[in-house]
Amino acid sequence: MVTALQNDSTPIRLAVIIGSVRTGRFGPTVARWFTGTLGGNPDVETDLIDLADVNLSPALDGNPDDPHAPTGALRARLAAADAFVVVTPEYNHSYPAGLKTAIDSFSVEWQAKPVGFVSYGGISGGLRAVEHLRPVFVELHAAPVRDGVSFANFWSAFDEDGRVADDRPAGAAKVLTDQLVWWGRALREARARHPYGS
Repeated sequence: MVTALQNDSTPIRLAVIIGSVRTGRFGPTVARWFTGTLGGNPDVETDLIDLADVNLSPALDGNPDDPHAPTGALRARLAAADAFVVVTPEYNHSYPAGLKTAIDSFSVEWQAKPVGFVSYGGISGGLRAVEHLRPVFVELHAAPVRDGVSFANFWSAFDEDGRVADDRPAGAAKVLTDQLVWWGRALREARARHPYGS
């Protein structure tokens, strides 16, 4: 007999990851705007992760058993997350090397969790970076969601205070957030009932 599932209204833990580490990057502005759209949302608890604050080795030689290593603190934050939003620019028609290092430095932390994207760039709005990221996260057993937010010619989309006059991106952010909340709760419950990979 199939019983009704209990409605889980516990907020999801959403890790928002700033993917660019370059000097002069625009990622923090985009990330602040996105997290601002979440203000007052009772379904989401946000953890803003800036990869520029984490000294990850491109050699991927961090010791996962050392809690004081750069990967240790970040590993705990990613493991605690129920869902992710990756804020990424487009570099050379793809995503930043620092972001790939961060993704490849971990494995089980991504598994069976939804991933959304907020991208920015020139005329493409960073969408080519997003399309390259999707199969990377699928390979790590994460679950990229369909909708996202993109800013074409981002330098003209934001004012000097980091605000966006156009209301369409905020609408897209809500659609993305709603998808992440649904998938975040569904997969959190699934992982609790049946640990992934077991």
